[in-house]
Amino acid sequence: MSPPPRSLSLAAYRLITQALSPLAAPLLRARARRGKEDPDRLGERLGHASAPRPEGPLVWMHAISVGESVSLLPLAAALADQRPDLAFLVTSGTRASAEVMARRLPAGAIHQYAPIDTPGAVARFLGHWRPQLGLFCESELWPNLILGARRQGARLALVSARMTDRSARAWRARPSAARAMLRCFDEILVQDAATAERLTSLGGAVSGRLNLKRLGAPLACDTGALATLTGALGARQVVVAASTHAGEEALIAGAVETLDPRPLLIVAPRHIERGAEIAAALASGKVARRAAGEALTPDTEIYVADTLSELGLWLRLADVAVVGGSFGRGIGGHNPLEPARLGVGAITGPDVANFADIYAEMIGAGAATMAEDEAELAGQLAAVLEDAERLGAMRAAAGAYAARQGDQLAAALAALTPLLPAPA
Repeated sequence: MSPPPRSLSLAAYRLITQALSPLAAPLLRARARRGKEDPDRLGERLGHASAPRPEGPLVWMHAISVGESVSLLPLAAALADQRPDLAFLVTSGTRASAEVMARRLPAGAIHQYAPIDTPGAVARFLGHWRPQLGLFCESELWPNLILGARRQGARLALVSARMTDRSARAWRARPSAARAMLRCFDEILVQDAATAERLTSLGGAVSGRLNLKRLGAPLACDTGALATLTGALGARQVVVAASTHAGEEALIAGAVETLDPRPLLIVAPRHIERGAEIAAALASGKVARRAAGEALTPDTEIYVADTLSELGLWLRLADVAVVGGSFGRGIGGHNPLEPARLGVGAITGPDVANFADIYAEMIGAGAATMAEDEAELAGQLAAVLEDAERLGAMRAAAGAYAARQGDQLAAALAALTPLLPAPA
């Protein structure tokens, strides 16, 4: 295995991060006071492991937040089925991702917070875990971490890679650094053609396609809660506003209140800590909050579902889903396959940069539609909810589209299998 290529800008980055290392602990403590870090696990962010390393070969999978971390689960499950002797370490950077991983990781897999990208933290992390294979998800390009793992002898793959034009422009200003980083990867599997072009232009060797967010099982739910809520709803239609951001709840509620009969609107925000804020903003309607223990009654017009890991429950109640992160600017939308896997069609706003290919395919298949604004959203909701045949066709198309996405997993396994460590 060849050593990482040299780059003066990466050497300078290493020196700068080394010089700033003494500030890391106080900055992490300050973030913990603001709820941005887990105060009980700050040591992990500095590279101090909180769990022993399992015996035998270890595969390390790294993502940053909830969506990316969850997208790794089907790949982890498939690799574990193929090689039961492997141990798995999953690292991520946010508290929400850690909470989700604690519930959803396969038996025996370990979660740790990713170390901050200083030489000392990275050295402690790699010295303890000694991974034979590292899988980096989407756009997680941390120089000290990647170069350190490569120097230690780990094989590396960048999977479900995504690079925006803005990020590509930033890396083009440091071409030797980009080339050195990308050449550390034995395999680069990209989400889309635009990313393939950008990474190739920066010196990466793109070897195939993989969008992990196209994969996965339907979101789980509590069957008892589902039965209770189904009974409470009766014959009412339900619109689920999934993964919403600030400003979107009012827009979606405005569209829904024009419908007659008015369906129940369930708002499942991307950040559940906004629940009280959302309920207050929508108080002109009859609002109840899940996290406050308020019941869903026949009079409830808006139900704020501000609890963690219950989106699978709300989508099972939905006639149609309005997927958030798409009616503002700069977020890029959220994954419409989450409702599609449960046979629920999606309506999105115009900002879908993160899932442009998927939305284009789903719209073409009749599994999703796009609304430019509140008035258009109201019209599209009325069109599907007032026409049972149209609604049924949309739901069937969504389920069929989701079922077709599994083929990518087999192709990814074929690409990654040669990188797996030899059995102990």
